Amino acid sequence: MEDIRWKQRFKNFERALNNLIMVLNALKSNQESFIYKMATIQAYEMVFELSWKVLKDFLTEKRVKVNFPRDIIKEAFAYEIIDNGEIWIKMLDDRNATVHTYDEQKANIVVNDIKERYFPELKQVYDYLKKEL
Repeated sequence: MEDIRWKQRFKNFERALNNLIMVLNALKSNQESFIYKMATIQAYEMVFELSWKVLKDFLTEKRVKVNFPRDIIKEAFAYEIIDNGEIWIKMLDDRNATVHTYDEQKANIVVNDIKERYFPELKQVYDYLKKEL
């Protein structure tokens, strides 16, 4: 029997990615908006959380047993699901930091990384998994 859990979670990942796209588009119109920056970080945290969970479910279907985000990233890289393991580890570290950091300077750096580096990585995984559906 086929495990469809990753396919169900993929739909949530897809919605979260679309929300991030909407927030990034809004941020383009007002790059100095504190609210848009915070919304970008929040949308990123959500889509990142769903990204590693859908990867976990996808790998589980392939009979790869992993539980922790860092291990899931390493396995997804080994299986060539993600292209840049180092950026994904940085994405994980930044997600962990933004949850507990209230430093505006750090937030600005993370927002820039989300726009320039992290979004393309998330989109690449989305495209890969979309083909697997």
